[in-house]
Parts: sequence; C-alpha cells; structure tokens
Amino acid sequence: MALSKNSGGHRGMQESMYSVIALVFILVACVELCDAAAAIDVYRLIQYDMSGSAYGSRFAALNHHAASLHFPPGADLSRAVLVIPLRELNITFVREYINQKKPLGGLLFLLPDIFSFENGGNKQVHEKEQLKNLLAELEQLLIHANIPYPVYFAFENDEIDTVLADIKKNDAIGQPATATTGGYKLVIPTPEPKKVASPTITNIQGWLSGLKADGDTNQLPTIAIVASYDTFGAAPALSVGSDSNGSGVVALLEIARLFSLLYSNPKTRGRYNLLFGLTSGGPYNYNGTQKWLRSFDQRLRESIDYAICLNSIGSWDNELWIHVSKPPENAYIKQIFEGFSNVAEEMDIKVGLKHKKINISNPRVAREHEQFSRLRVTAATLSEISTAPELLQGTGGLYDSRQFVNETAITRGVKLVAESLARHIYGHQGKNVQIFADGGSLAVNPAYIQSWLDLLSQTPRVAPFLSKNDPFVMALKKELADHTDEVNMQHEVLEGVFTFYDSTSARLNIYQVASVTFDLLLLLVLGSYLIVLFSFLVITTRGLDDLISLFRRPPSRKVKTA
Repeated sequence: MALSKNSGGHRGMQESMYSVIALVFILVACVELCDAAAAIDVYRLIQYDMSGSAYGSRFAALNHHAASLHFPPGADLSRAVLVIPLRELNITFVREYINQKKPLGGLLFLLPDIFSFENGGNKQVHEKEQLKNLLAELEQLLIHANIPYPVYFAFENDEIDTVLADIKKNDAIGQPATATTGGYKLVIPTPEPKKVASPTITNIQGWLSGLKADGDTNQLPTIAIVASYDTFGAAPALSVGSDSNGSGVVALLEIARLFSLLYSNPKTRGRYNLLFGLTSGGPYNYNGTQKWLRSFDQRLRESIDYAICLNSIGSWDNELWIHVSKPPENAYIKQIFEGFSNVAEEMDIKVGLKHKKINISNPRVAREHEQFSRLRVTAATLSEISTAPELLQGTGGLYDSRQFVNETAITRGVKLVAESLARHIYGHQGKNVQIFADGGSLAVNPAYIQSWLDLLSQTPRVAPFLSKNDPFVMALKKELADHTDEVNMQHEVLEGVFTFYDSTSARLNIYQVASVTFDLLLLLVLGSYLIVLFSFLVITTRGLDDLISLFRRPPSRKVKTA
C-alpha cells in the first residue's frame, strides 16, 4: 500500500512537472508574437513581365522588422521594411536604393486618405496637387523597375500612425528594430505569386439603329462612340482610374442614354446608326480595341462615318483636345473639328487639334483612335491631355482618384460631344440649335454622371484581374442594354508582350516584439522558478534525501561491480 502511495505521488509530481514545462514552452513561443499592435489591409505593387523582362515587386511574403526614414547612418536594412508616408517621401532616396540595388527587406508606403476609395480628405488644393504629382512620379519609378523584395501600399490611420511614431522614436535614438533590440515586426504570410493564366479581356458593344427612308435599301452610315474602361497602376487592387478612363466611360453611358431618348421616337430618330463600344486592354496598346475592330465585317467597317474616342475628360478647366492621325487638311477631319469647335464656342470653351501621324512599322499606339486609323477608319480622341502618353502612363494609377475629378467637367464634355454628334446627324452644322438644352427633357443628367463616377471610383479595373463575368463588367453590359437596341460581348485572351502575376492584396500583421535580452531574462526567471518548484515538489513527495540523491554523482561502474 505504501508503494502504491509513493508511486501515485511520483506520478502527480511528473504530471505537475509536465504542465509547468508545457506552460514554459507556450510562454517562450509567444514572447515574440503575442503582442499584436495592428492589423491592416495592404496592397501589393504590381508584378509583371514585358517581353520577357521582369518588372515590379517580385516577392509577396514578408517577415521583417520595421524601420523609418530616420534610421541611423550605416544601419543594415537588408532585414528591415522601410515604412514611408507619402508626405515624407524622399523620391531621390527611393530611386537611389532601387536603381543601385541596395539590400532592403521591403517597402511599405503610407498613402493619405485623399487617395482612398472614400471621398475623404480635407487637404488644401495646393497640397493635394503636390501629393498627386509626387505619387505619380513614385508610381512611374516603381512600375518600370525590377524590385527583388516585397513592396506594399496602405492608407494612413490612427493605428499605423501610432506604430510609426514609435518606430521613428526608436530610430532617432539609434535603436532600430533588430532581433537584439526588439521593436516592431511586419508579417504577411502569403504564398509566392503565380502567373495569371490566359487573362481575358471583354469588349461590350451596344447598337442604336437609325431610321431608314421608305424604299431605302442602302446601309445607313454609322458613328461610333468608344471608351476603354480598364486601368493599370502600381497597385492593381487600388487602380480605379477615376479620370482615366472612368470619366470617358461615364460620358459614353450618358451619351447613350441621351440618344436612346431621341431614337425611341421614330420622329426624332436620326438616319445614322450609333455604335457604342466599351473596350478593354486599353493600357496594353489598346489590344481589346484592335480585336473588336477586326471582328467587324467589311460592310460595317466601311459604314463608319467616323469614331470619337473619349479618354480623360474629368479634370479639365476650359480646354479640350481632339487628337487625330489624318492631317488637319483632310475633309473628314475638318468636318469633325469644325463641328466640335462651333459647339465649344457657344459653350465658351476651347477645343484644340493635335495631329500625330501613325508609324505603320511601329505597333505601339498612344491613343485609341489610332487603332481605327490603322484600318483606314476616320477617328479622333477627345481628351484633356495634350501630349501623347508613354506606354503604361496615365492609365488609372494610384493618384487618379475621385478627389481629383470634377463631375461638372464631365457634364460639359458630354454636352459638347452630344450636341456635336446631333448636329452632324440631323444636318444642323453651323446652326445655333440646342438639342440637349439645360432644363429640358433631353438635358444632361448630373446625378446620373455622379452616381456612375462614384461607382467607377470604387472599382479597380485592371484587365488581367477582371473575369468575363465580373459583377462590374455585367453592370456595364446591363446599363448599355438599357439604352441600346442590341448588346453583344466579346471575350478574348489578352495577347502581346505582357505576363501578370496574382497576389494583389493582403493582410499585414504588425507585432511588437521584445528584445533577445528580455527573452533571456524571462527564460532565466522561468528556469529559476522551475528549479525551486521542482525542489519543493520532490521534498514534499519523496523527502530531502531523494532531492539530494538526484544531484549526487552516481557511483562508477567499478564500484558497482565490487
């Protein structure tokens, strides 16, 4: 019986010891990662290949300590993530680090709320423009560089501001976050990005039939109104393109609504067919527009009197530009320009003409109308931008947010285009006739424009990440179907020199970690506590002699044999 009791006491001691040891392991494991300071949504820099060359951020996973721009001279940043608010950005420093391939653990850029989806921000106009220009410069640097570490964007908030203040304070006193000093650790446990297989682009076509005269068997002439709806930016999950080309899409939908009212009555239906095209692949050499045009049969293509492409008409003051490929002396170009100029003069705005000849040997096109011109279809692009953009420039980047677009500008642009088209269709060129007069039943609807602009300003639209059944694509189709007789969708594979990678957004966990010194001190305290606890348990269950025997040196093998 005594043996049984002794055995039970021994088992109780063992169980107690196992519990304590398990507790110690849990405490030690949690020393570094139990104190979460914040968890925020972050958006990864785009990763893509162009003609076999790698661009953008090539990694997604993150597990490094945080540092600020106040790091001490000579600090090793190879295992550090620099947290940089846009308003404190030194673009020269970032360019130097990227171009010279200096070792860095990662970059996290903090954007002011004026660039968020919400209509926030109370900054002064001058400060807004400064931040916009700085962000545009940063974006061009990042998307044209090969960056061998993770790069993310996030929006400022109270949590991240508090964390950044602590990071700055530690860096300022010469104690940047390391394994020995502690600090903050940024963790994004995400798998490495994979290639997007067979990315699709979707073109949406709406058709309003004109009215034929009795006995007329000839095909009616057609006017095409076109806008590319997708975007490209440094962060695909944030690339909403409110102006480029959200403004063009909104304008096209409102023009379709206005002419649907006119064409719904046989008495006011014009003797022109109207073709509305919402095209994809715009940032990639207008790849979708090219495929859409090549799907036309020859009769339809030859029936197009001219096409007007709408791009970036949401932030102009008093001047718009008509870009053409044919020389200004061309009779068709003169007719288009004079029609727009007459209406513009009545509206007290200016319209300029920009001619850029197409280089047939160069497949690169700067504007959408050039794809029409390559197929010998007269076309023009209406835009607030006077110069031709470079590839992947001005296609809906981070800086192109709702705060920088004015729906009044879009309203005036819609009225300019609608009046010019109507006078051409109804033969009122040179006449001061207002078909879409303010206050009338055919007036431009600012509320309609604002609602669609708000939706577009909250919807990232980078083509490789938009499926053919994406809710936004289907919403465009439905809206165009409400205003036209016939709607068709064309699904194509995005072809060309581009390859894209997934993993566009993630959840960033920010942990406040203790230093190794603290860890060692904690382990010392826990170890001392365990020794005392173990000694107490042995004494109370088996006696002092057993405790002493545990630490006594065992007899040698020879003594045992003797």
